[in-house]
Amino acid sequence: MIRVLLADDQSLVRAGFKALLDAQSDIEVAGEAADGEQALRQVRELRPDVVLMDIRMPLLDGLAATRRITGDEELAAVKVIMLTTFELDEYVFEAIRSGASGFLVKDTEPEELLRAVRAVVDGDALLSPGVTRRLIAEFAARSKQPASEQSLAELTEREREVMALVGIGLSNEEIARRLVVSPLTAKTHVSRTMVKLHARDRAQLVVLAYESGLVRPGWLG
Repeated sequence: MIRVLLADDQSLVRAGFKALLDAQSDIEVAGEAADGEQALRQVRELRPDVVLMDIRMPLLDGLAATRRITGDEELAAVKVIMLTTFELDEYVFEAIRSGASGFLVKDTEPEELLRAVRAVVDGDALLSPGVTRRLIAEFAARSKQPASEQSLAELTEREREVMALVGIGLSNEEIARRLVVSPLTAKTHVSRTMVKLHARDRAQLVVLAYESGLVRPGWLG
């Protein structure tokens, strides 16, 4: 059972998400929070698998709350999906750097929300391919000067290749086709790369691919 915490200052938004999530046989809403401080307390008490976190909330905004969650080793298993009103909200990119596993617009289709929750728990995708590629394109355009590739020294050549493909937004199935291997083999390479780089999830692996210089703007396609 996937346990979800809803953090949004609008009760109607929480009610809508709760009705959708609780109707699923494999998902349950473990708690609700109306501000960032309450969200932090609930995360520490309930230890949900996923937090649906609004970016703009009173007392403590979603970005600050996310940084505290992802920066706490005891909460390493908790995944955060940011909720925003606009797809290209300027805070979305900071949210990914802060450790969020992805983001969704609040008016997303119900199927997309459910897919996102299940995906971040599985660590199998950053969300939908379309949103992923737009996010990566914007992240690449805003990224700082790449750091030294020394941080990737522990990776094998194949793991670097796989990380680069993750960085341009390919799913495990697409990576498998590109490298002519099975999807399970591709997923294993991705998992090993995440372990070696201490990446929380696939979203952080994308960030590291750009920040290390392994992937550079213009490589999308």
